[in-house]
Amino acid sequence: TFETRYNRLEVPRGSEFTLELPDGSLVRVNSGSVFCFPVRFSPASRTVYLEGEAYFEVEKDARHPFVVKADPVEVEVLGTHFNVEAYPGDAEVKTTLLEGSVAVNAPAVSSRITLSPGESAIYNRADKTLQEEKTKENNTATGWRDGHFHFDYLPLQEIARELSNAFHVKIKITDEDIKDFRIRAHFTEGESLDQMLDLLQPAGNFSYSKTNDTILIHSKLN
Repeated sequence: TFETRYNRLEVPRGSEFTLELPDGSLVRVNSGSVFCFPVRFSPASRTVYLEGEAYFEVEKDARHPFVVKADPVEVEVLGTHFNVEAYPGDAEVKTTLLEGSVAVNAPAVSSRITLSPGESAIYNRADKTLQEEKTKENNTATGWRDGHFHFDYLPLQEIARELSNAFHVKIKITDEDIKDFRIRAHFTEGESLDQMLDLLQPAGNFSYSKTNDTILIHSKLN
């Protein structure tokens, strides 16, 4: 009998880690994530576990499907480039396909979506729904890998979370009424966090202040 033993990789806030799996697949694990992978893949399939965010470049092997279990979704792969964002505290779990083909399953609600390049599958934890969404740009969801940020009408709460992970600081929105305010902005010049917040302020109608190691975002209406 084949017994699978797993390695557990915990990536602290402020770090990213790239590793090569036993089959030659490459995984880049983002800040604040936990990634578990077998010491040796089983003869039947290639199964890994993710809590947080990671970018995958999977080696093709039609006889051995590659499966990412990122509760509450499972992503089935043959060979492809894709990103999975599944931080436990986030309202949504997002799988974005850049190249190839993947199937995203939500076993709890018996839902399944097959993605084409440039598409995302978004699972809403509260509503327990799995929906397909076309991404305007293939690199929108994976900008964290190259220091670029593409916010296409994202809620301020989501932008704050992405910036918090990227710059390794705590960002707190103090007013509930602005958390869902959607902003469109692209940063490609390696801007600092202060520069980005200064540019985002007018678009999001907010102001910000710093207290110790935390950035507080306030509504301008107050």
